[in-house]
Amino acid sequence: MKYLHTMLRVEDLDASLDFFCNGLGLVETKRKEVEKGRFTLVFLATAPGEPEIELTWNWDPETLTGGRNFGHLAFAVDNIYEKCQHLMDHGVTILRPPRDGHMAFVRSPDQQSIELLQKGEALPPQEPWASMDNTGEW
Repeated sequence: MKYLHTMLRVEDLDASLDFFCNGLGLVETKRKEVEKGRFTLVFLATAPGEPEIELTWNWDPETLTGGRNFGHLAFAVDNIYEKCQHLMDHGVTILRPPRDGHMAFVRSPDQQSIELLQKGEALPPQEPWASMDNTGEW
């Protein structure tokens, strides 16, 4: 058996691609437009050949509910402070700041929870992260 991908439904494909590619740094590995089914599949990964996230965008408008019941996606990052700052600069709210230098949470445009974990040992606590409060839920 081989793990292939996790599928996430999205309401706004452009906003989701902006978040996952320009914010988190994933790359598009393939795309499939299914005119008969009226949907687009976009596969993203940290690098080609790595496990993928499949974004499923249905062309007919729909309002997605939930998100938290999914749980979360987790990514290891080289520097959690730099990644969180990059995301904030990109307009993303850090819901659970990396106060401990190890873990943070954000949400995608469709409210899927994303956990960021520092690779290796936790970084020493530093401001402004150490004194940031949680925002919302993750």
